[in-house]
Amino acid sequence: MSFPLGCIADDFTGATDLANNLVRAGMRVVQTIGVPKGPLGAEVDAVVVALKSRTIAPADAIAQSLEALRWLQAQGVKQVYFKYCSTFDSTPQGNIGPVTEALMDALSTDFTIATPAFPDNQRTVFKGYLFVGDMLLSESGMKDHPLTPMTDANLVRVMQAQCRRKVGLIDHRAVAAGADAVRARIAQLKADGVGIAVVDAVSNDDLLRLGPALADMPLVTAGSGVAIGLPGNFGIAPSPRAAALPPVSGLHAVVSGSCSTATNRQVRDFIARGHPALALDPIAVSEGRQSAEEALAWAAPMLARGPVLVYSTADPQEVKATQGQLGVEAAGALMERTLAAVARGLVERGVRRLLVAGGETSGACVQALGIAQLQIGAQIDPGVPWCHALADVAPAPGMHIALKSGNFGTDDFFTKAFSA
Repeated sequence: MSFPLGCIADDFTGATDLANNLVRAGMRVVQTIGVPKGPLGAEVDAVVVALKSRTIAPADAIAQSLEALRWLQAQGVKQVYFKYCSTFDSTPQGNIGPVTEALMDALSTDFTIATPAFPDNQRTVFKGYLFVGDMLLSESGMKDHPLTPMTDANLVRVMQAQCRRKVGLIDHRAVAAGADAVRARIAQLKADGVGIAVVDAVSNDDLLRLGPALADMPLVTAGSGVAIGLPGNFGIAPSPRAAALPPVSGLHAVVSGSCSTATNRQVRDFIARGHPALALDPIAVSEGRQSAEEALAWAAPMLARGPVLVYSTADPQEVKATQGQLGVEAAGALMERTLAAVARGLVERGVRRLLVAGGETSGACVQALGIAQLQIGAQIDPGVPWCHALADVAPAPGMHIALKSGNFGTDDFFTKAFSA
């Protein structure tokens, strides 16, 4: 079985974000958790291989991405899409640049683009600078990210620090002039020795104009926004059938590990609406004063009355204090393990609609549930769809799960998701 578009995502929420945009554009999409062991048994137009490679060592991220590429090539894909976050989460060492160049080498291509633009979620690129809403990336909450603090909004500069190849820019004037102008700009950049170009985009119209110019490009690297302009290159048009999911019934719950500004607001909104919520403190967990078992005992009697929330979400000052006491990696790993155990326990207790907030948390929870692949359904908010999955503790007919990037979603997301 072959399919036209094969995607590699550097975290699990980012993978569903990309898959969501492809489904909206009419593609039937399956997201795999890690690299599959063999061919898929489903008729699809695109597959998104979800890795947990955003914050690991660059060499390990490259190795995992190349393994995913080899599997996609064995399925006969026509184009490869490397997906990263719309806030370009990375460090001066990577992993966006090193993985991009490794994929370029493996595909024997001398040029690709890079743009995290996702206007539906207020991520825009202008003159090479990334904006989050009306703020430069470096002035947004991402400057305080515990793992990948983003202190420079100039993506050409950020990308160049990570790459051997020369990095250039396809600016808004070329994009606004359409696909032919973009192709001409690419030819000019290649003649100047540029191998990777950041692309401006401030609207969906920009992304739709960009799409046709990428039709013959072996590798596209981007956030999820560029995906809206690619299905048309394969003769695919939007259709509601692409988002149809098998029905399930059961209890509802939220698990949140993200400490982003948006998720902090969502936690506060959920609590203000009178829903039950339990905060897990990393220090208390490390000292044995809190545990996943205690959280599940707290949640069990309330699940039948509506969604409950178990969270470790905190503001930047609290996060820094915790990291100072436990260490950055140790604090993150501890809470990932704990929240993953909570997620598994909730599903064991009958939860069949589970919302998980945070990329690292989502990866840990999906792995703890033994989910191998997700069928992508309808969008709740830009970048976040409901998905259908079979899990170790949720066999047929399975469960619905939504994996939310920390920065995505309106303030009332935790509540409205369950009415979608």
